[in-house]
Amino acid sequence: MNSARRQATRQRLYEAAVTLIAEKGFSSTTVDEIAERAGVAKGTVYYNFASKNDLFEELLRHGVGLLTQSLREASENVIAQGGSRVDALDAMIRAGLVFIGRSPSFTQLYVAELWRTNRAWQSTLMMVRQEAIAVVEKVLREAVDRGELSDEIDVPLTASALFGMVLVAALDWQAFQPDRDIDDVHAALSRLLQGRVGGG
Repeated sequence: MNSARRQATRQRLYEAAVTLIAEKGFSSTTVDEIAERAGVAKGTVYYNFASKNDLFEELLRHGVGLLTQSLREASENVIAQGGSRVDALDAMIRAGLVFIGRSPSFTQLYVAELWRTNRAWQSTLMMVRQEAIAVVEKVLREAVDRGELSDEIDVPLTASALFGMVLVAALDWQAFQPDRDIDDVHAALSRLLQGRVGGG
């Protein structure tokens, strides 16, 4: 199977797995159901992934990798256009909201899995979470170094707090306030960033 076709197959398997697991939970979802939902033979699942656990671990790695990439690109674009690091953080908030708006089932799954400690993929989950938070941390550190933010802020904790704020606020928006538009939600989170972190 060529790599583009294999990637497309894996993407279908990820999408099938994430929707099924969001509906039924990990334990209740079978490989047969994932294959059926993806429109492939069961053997195709095992050709691409050693097990259901392996599929789920790769799904987490893939999804958080896409989120991390979108956060990084958002901040780099703002900085390339001469924006401040606080503007870059604000762009990351919006990028996070856009990602979560497009992938609510994945985000719900990711947030739920963060609090489970008995999973085979726990170390992978912690690693990809740290990679995502490191992107935010880098921009926060640069903002402190440039005098845009107080040097009294706890950069690692603030990075985790911003990341968590976006995840939880976006899930709340999707589940309980879906009629609000993204600009409205972004403006509310932006005010929090400017007021709390920016000290404005």
